Amino acid sequence: MRFILILLFACTVTVALTQGRLTPELLWEIDRMGSPVASPDGKYLAYTLSDYNWRENKGRTDIYLVPTKGGTPQKLTSEMAGSSWQPEWRPDGKYLACISTNAGEPQMFEINVSVPGDFRQVTNQEGGITAFHYAKNMTKVVYAAQVRLGSTTVDRYPDLPLTTGRIIDDLMYRHWDEWDDKSFSHIFYQEYRDESPMGPHFDIMTGEPYDAPTMPFGGSDEFAISPDGSRIVYTCKKSTGLEYAKSTNTDIYMLDLATGDFRNLSLDNPGYDRSPVFSSDGTKLAWNRMSTPGYESDKNTIVVYDIIGMMVTDVLKEHDISASEVTWAQKDERLYFIAGKNATYHLFSYDLIKSKLEQVTKGRCDFSTYTLAGNSAFALRSTMQEPNALYEINIKKGSYAPFINPNAQILSNLQKSSVRKHWVKTSTGEQMLTWVILPPGFDSTRQYPTLLYCQGGPQSAISQYYSYRWNFELMAANDYIIIAPNRHGVPTFGQEYNLQISGDWGGQAMRDYNTALAFATKLPYVDAKNLGCVGASYGGYSVYWLAGHNDGRFKCFVAHCGLFNLNSWYASTEELFFADFDLQGAPWDGKARLKYEAFNPANFVKNWDAPILVIHGEKDFRVPVGEGMQAFNSAKLLGLQARFLYYPDEGHWVLKPQNGILWHREYFRWLDEHLKE
Repeated sequence: MRFILILLFACTVTVALTQGRLTPELLWEIDRMGSPVASPDGKYLAYTLSDYNWRENKGRTDIYLVPTKGGTPQKLTSEMAGSSWQPEWRPDGKYLACISTNAGEPQMFEINVSVPGDFRQVTNQEGGITAFHYAKNMTKVVYAAQVRLGSTTVDRYPDLPLTTGRIIDDLMYRHWDEWDDKSFSHIFYQEYRDESPMGPHFDIMTGEPYDAPTMPFGGSDEFAISPDGSRIVYTCKKSTGLEYAKSTNTDIYMLDLATGDFRNLSLDNPGYDRSPVFSSDGTKLAWNRMSTPGYESDKNTIVVYDIIGMMVTDVLKEHDISASEVTWAQKDERLYFIAGKNATYHLFSYDLIKSKLEQVTKGRCDFSTYTLAGNSAFALRSTMQEPNALYEINIKKGSYAPFINPNAQILSNLQKSSVRKHWVKTSTGEQMLTWVILPPGFDSTRQYPTLLYCQGGPQSAISQYYSYRWNFELMAANDYIIIAPNRHGVPTFGQEYNLQISGDWGGQAMRDYNTALAFATKLPYVDAKNLGCVGASYGGYSVYWLAGHNDGRFKCFVAHCGLFNLNSWYASTEELFFADFDLQGAPWDGKARLKYEAFNPANFVKNWDAPILVIHGEKDFRVPVGEGMQAFNSAKLLGLQARFLYYPDEGHWVLKPQNGILWHREYFRWLDEHLKE
């Protein structure tokens, strides 16, 4: 049977390559690159590659090494059991460290890059670690790990060892896709010696019921150790319960290990402070800051902190851009970072001496994670048509060229879509960048069924990303045209444009969708009689909203993890600061109540008149599964054709390979049933 399945899969791939079209199965054959890091001398580059086997419903991540001058990549972790990730060079370049499940639980390992197969374990933390860093002088290693604090139900009632009940006294009892299990992420350090790397370790947050890095997405970027190993800085939101659920006030804390001096470096800022990075000489820190309390999509500026003078300077104060992935230049005279502009993300630099901002790269693409090596940067680059590949950037000239693309062979055998960029005038008079993605082998003399794609976030640009769920190339390969408007409320077009959507969910953004659709239906190759509307999260909310305000234009809808009933959503979501800011309060508050009534899709469900596919995951705690159930039930009660794709083991995203393939099969089955004659 296994042999037959493999043959069937081989046939599927062969057919896909012969036809030159991307398929859901082939999408999972694409290797996913990540985490490029240059050796201290700039001669080598390490990166991760994740390979998925959808037939076995699992994947593995390995680490590769390649000279920065070019050459054949070498897999460093082939002899290690399980996955390995987060490569980081030991400061002298003799070892490449990583986190690996080679010992069962994820621990820090060092790999001798000169002797293949030679590796050793550095940490032995109970339960494993989640991230780590070296001190530049190699005297210490700092890492993050979970610690147990507080009592569970079984701790309270040991004679009920099989009970599954949870006793809950306050909010934030679940977050993103996990329940509170009375454990917290803490920052540890351990002494490090070359001859005996596994030294004693110490929890610098002993007894504190807080997470560092912050949940749910904080990682190695949220803590650092000074070059001389004397100071540790980390990001933490030191609040609990209701206060934690309603606040974005994370701070940067610094501990002097020699004196015990402990400081909150960002006490004056009530919003986010995150991702501290020490300068090469250890005298300064740079980190990301958002100033507005509760607003998770505020301008993400960069501040520089002088450790001796205890002064903070906002270096992007005069520039209307948001930054991420901040890195110091080798001589500390310049900062590099990623920022968005007009729905693309590029490498920027800021000269601290001249106070000068420069955009290093340009073009219709997205750059993300990068590493510096001499006069070059090696960065992951993607487009809507191609997944991340490693590119070498000439920092002085801003030019860039392909360096490594593990998927080159697969991609070379595929016909590509074509992506057209249009500026569409909105009802406010502003120009809205709208992508129009056309199928491979596009024929301008025929008409194609067309999808209006509604973006999530809501503050998230439709840039040149390559999604493994909402994959525009895959949609186009199925002979659909995609209309993807960067409506009001998305970043990279200035903070005012981004902020507009807050408090106006069902207003201007929806008018923008109508404007984009009016533009698209005038294109001769768009089949205005076969229009679909699709989206996830706030995009799912948009689908539900447009289903009640569409004047019969759409023949079908697809909503993934969408917000259907704002009243029930507010009372069941976890990060209340988001709802409080974007909807300007609770549904029982005075002015906010009017917005909940005016912008609640559930209030207009009586106007629904077209088939709808609803997709939702049980472990989605940001938009709880009841939202999808209410939407599906409402459609059936109205007598509409409806389908519910339910995942008991997925959250806001669909992460398991076979669940992902099922998602695409049902997505296209639904669209084909209703939009293709």
